[in-house]
Amino acid sequence: MFGMDWGRKLSRGSLVRPFLKNKRWWFCSGNVGLRRGVSASAPAKPVLPDFDYEPKPYKGPLAEEVLEKRRKYLGPSLFYYYQKPLNIVEGKMQYLFDENGRRYLDAFAGIVTVSCGHCHPDVLNAIMEQSKLLQHATTIYLHHAIADFAEGLASKMPGNLKVVYFVNSGTEANELAMLMARLYSGHLGMIALRNAYHGGSSNTIGLTALNTWKYPIPQGEIHHVLNPNPYRGVFGSDASRYAEDVQDHIDHGTSGKVAGFIAETIQGVGGAVELAPGYLKLVYDIIRKAGGVCIADEVQTGFGRTGSHYWGFETQGVIPDIVTMAKGIGNGLPLGAVVTTPEIASVLAQKIQFNTFGGNPVCSAGGLAVIRALDKEKRQIHCAEVGEHMIHRLRDLQQKHDIIGDVRGRGLMIGIELVTDRKQKTPGKAETAVLFESLRELGVLVGKGGLNGNVFRIKPPMCFTKDDADFLVDAMDYAMSKL
Repeated sequence: MFGMDWGRKLSRGSLVRPFLKNKRWWFCSGNVGLRRGVSASAPAKPVLPDFDYEPKPYKGPLAEEVLEKRRKYLGPSLFYYYQKPLNIVEGKMQYLFDENGRRYLDAFAGIVTVSCGHCHPDVLNAIMEQSKLLQHATTIYLHHAIADFAEGLASKMPGNLKVVYFVNSGTEANELAMLMARLYSGHLGMIALRNAYHGGSSNTIGLTALNTWKYPIPQGEIHHVLNPNPYRGVFGSDASRYAEDVQDHIDHGTSGKVAGFIAETIQGVGGAVELAPGYLKLVYDIIRKAGGVCIADEVQTGFGRTGSHYWGFETQGVIPDIVTMAKGIGNGLPLGAVVTTPEIASVLAQKIQFNTFGGNPVCSAGGLAVIRALDKEKRQIHCAEVGEHMIHRLRDLQQKHDIIGDVRGRGLMIGIELVTDRKQKTPGKAETAVLFESLRELGVLVGKGGLNGNVFRIKPPMCFTKDDADFLVDAMDYAMSKL
């Protein structure tokens, strides 16, 4: 039954001996151990796609020294990925390089921030050329860069969304949007979704609804309604039932009037959760009847990342009253923006509204270069094609590995939720941590999200290719096969 020929095939010359343990046959040699029912043809270890770039020799401080200095001088709330943190010293398009020159596929884009690609030449050139002329002057003087950038952004917006305010981050953008909503409506109550993330400042922590990101401080007139999550939500994909919860909350939890409603179209930190189809259209009607304004948080979904549309809110067939954006807007520059209507913008004119660095010439020049590069390289179409290919491959992988509970998202904003029991949807938190480290060892850097940290967030630079997608999926297959 257990012939020498089979033994040679399994162990490349070593004798494979059968033995019985726990009522299962096992086969072992000096270098092989197979359990009956496990395929002998496990996936081969994947190899990074070729990339014609040689990183510069690194002569700076090594990881241990950097980590020691961080611990000594930076706040203890800072965290890092991986048991042995990476010292990333160079980036080029969709790849990163560590202190040893090892190349990694960046499937998280600096937390969904690098849109065009690391050190994109067009963006770099715009930043450097402006830096040589004028780095900073503030908006108390005229400079064409901020006006040009505002014009470029406004041209991408639907409806009457034509007035732009520049800030430095997504948190600042959401702070300003909430201020606008309250001033314009004359009400205080804000409604946000459970599982949402909108920032880490004292006000936007209130909008955020994940306990891992919230400090125990007063939140002030902020209400969280049911999350329209098609995978885990109590009403599945039934948008109308979730919208009824919003109306019920207004009727019983407020004066009947609200300042506004804010939502991501695909929840980022919450684990790439796309809202139930049609949800925003129903809720926007409810909010506007209650005297509020509707805010779309496009910090992660904007600029064509979803593939099907330039803005995430367009996937729901709505036009918001206020749109916030950051991250991909600057490809790594500290840049954010709020775009709204002239009517809503006018409420800020009753006082002085000023941001020292908002609209900085260097950031404005870089931001405009980002928009132009994304257009020139047709990245929205590219995201649609590569994203569709990757989602198809991931769903095939889901059929092979029971640990994959859900594959979701669109374009290059994808979530892979891991579970230990598909029926109960038990979060596979420990398994996710193991696979997270395994993927790094294979050369793939992904993000994690969701309340339980059991969702892989795949949101790479938008120059990510089908070959990169295949490598990522093959790496997951290889790692899961060894789990």
